[in-house]
Amino acid sequence: MNRYPRDFNGYGATPPDAAWPGGARIAVQFVVNYEEGGENCLLHGDAASEAFLSEIVGAQPWPGQRHWNMESIYDYGARAGFWRLHRLFTGARIPVTVYGVASALARAPEQVEAMQQAGWEIASHGLKWIDYKDHTPEAETADMVEAIRLHTEVTGAAPRGWYTGRCSENTVALAAETGQFDYISDTYDDDLPYWTKIGSRDQLIIPYTLDCNDMRFATPQGFNSGDQFFAYLRDTFDALYAEGAEGSAKMMSVGLHCRLIGRPGRIRALQKFIGYIQTFEGVWCPRRIDIAEHWAAQHPPVDRSRPSQMDKGLFVDRFGGIFEHSAWIAERAFALELGPAHDSAAGLHSAMARVFRSASDAERLAVLQAHPDLAGKLAAARRLTADSTQEQASAGLDALTDAERTQFEKLNADYVAKHGFPFIIAVRDHDKAGILKAFHRRIEHDTGEEFDEACRQVERIARLRLEAIL
Repeated sequence: MNRYPRDFNGYGATPPDAAWPGGARIAVQFVVNYEEGGENCLLHGDAASEAFLSEIVGAQPWPGQRHWNMESIYDYGARAGFWRLHRLFTGARIPVTVYGVASALARAPEQVEAMQQAGWEIASHGLKWIDYKDHTPEAETADMVEAIRLHTEVTGAAPRGWYTGRCSENTVALAAETGQFDYISDTYDDDLPYWTKIGSRDQLIIPYTLDCNDMRFATPQGFNSGDQFFAYLRDTFDALYAEGAEGSAKMMSVGLHCRLIGRPGRIRALQKFIGYIQTFEGVWCPRRIDIAEHWAAQHPPVDRSRPSQMDKGLFVDRFGGIFEHSAWIAERAFALELGPAHDSAAGLHSAMARVFRSASDAERLAVLQAHPDLAGKLAAARRLTADSTQEQASAGLDALTDAERTQFEKLNADYVAKHGFPFIIAVRDHDKAGILKAFHRRIEHDTGEEFDEACRQVERIARLRLEAIL
C-alpha cells in the first residue's frame, strides 16, 4: 500500500460554523508558555546549555558548560516576566492556558499557585523544554508518562491538554495513545479545531500558532519592536473577525513566553492588543480546554467512510462499480498514492479518473462498451446495475411511452452502428428532452470526437456515483 498521511484538505471550501458561545464571531485564545527551569541546562542533567528562544539571537549550545547569560535570561521570565503577564491578564479578566513544562512547574510553586488562583488552565508542555526530533518513540513515551505524573503531583490534577512544541514525527500519535488528553496542539494547520483518527481513538486537535507568537522577537526575520507585534496581531484579528461576521467564525491563537513578551519594551504591545479587541462585540477569550469542551459538545466526531484506509478487498467491493462493469479501475486506483485528500468524492474521483485517462484506448473503449443503452433491452428486462437503474429512472427513462421507446431504440441502434459504442450521457444532469436533444446532436459527430465526449460523460457519471456514496 502506498499511502500519504498528510491532509491537505481539512475543512475545504466550506468550514463548519464554529457556533462559539453567545454567537461570538471569533475566539481569541492566549497561551503563556512556562518553560523557565525546564530548558537545556547542565543542572538538569542535559549535555549542553540551551540555545533556543532568548535575547541571544543565533546562540549555540555549550557542550559540558553552563551558559550563565542564557540561564539568566530564562530566569528573568520566571522572576519578572511571568508576574507582568499575570497582572495584565488578571487585570483584563482574561483567563489563559499555560503550556507548563512539568519540571519547570515543579521549580515554580508560587507561579503555579498564582496560575491556579487566577483560574488559568495548566496544560502539559512536556517533561523538559528540549528537542525530541532524535528521540526514539520509547524514550519520548517515557518522558510523556513522567510529564503526566509530575504535572499531576505538582498541580494536583492531570493535564487535559498537550503541546510538546519541539516535537518529533511521533509526538501527536504518542500523546493520543495515552488516552489522557482532551486535545493536542502540536499542529499549526488550521484556524479551527478538528478531529483526527489515531488508532481507534478520535482525537481532538486544537492547532497552535507560530506566527502570532512572540517567539518571533527571538528569530531572524521576526518582530523588532512591539509596534510590529501589535500590528500583526491586529491584522490577524481583523481578518478573522470579518470572516466571523460572514458566518465563518474562526479561532485565533496568541503564543507568549514569559522571558520574551514579559519584557517592559514589549508588554505594551500585548496590552494594546487586548485593549483593541475589547472594543469589539462578539469576542470570546476562552482557555483552550474551554474550546475543547465546546467543540466536543457542538461538533462531536463523526465516523465516515475513508477510502484511503480500506483494505483492497473492501475498496474494490465498494468502488468497483463506479465505472460501469470495470472493477480494474478501482484496483489500479487502490495502488496509487492515496491519502486523506482522497477520502472525499472529489479526491477519489481524481484518483479513479487518472487511472481511466492513462488507460489504453482499447481499455477505455471496453469501459464505454460496458455501458447499457439508454432505455434499451437491458432496462426493459430489469438487468441494469442498481446505479444505472436509478440514473435512468431519475430522467424518466423508466416510464416512456411506446413512441418514445421506439425513438430511443432507433437512436441507440444508429449511434452504435456509427460509433461502435453506446450513447453515454450523465442522465442525472438532464431531463428526457435534454437527453434526446443531445442524442440527435452527438450522433452526427465524428467517432474520434464522440469517443472523447463519451469518456468525459463516463467520468461525470463516476463523479455523481461517488458523491452518492461519500
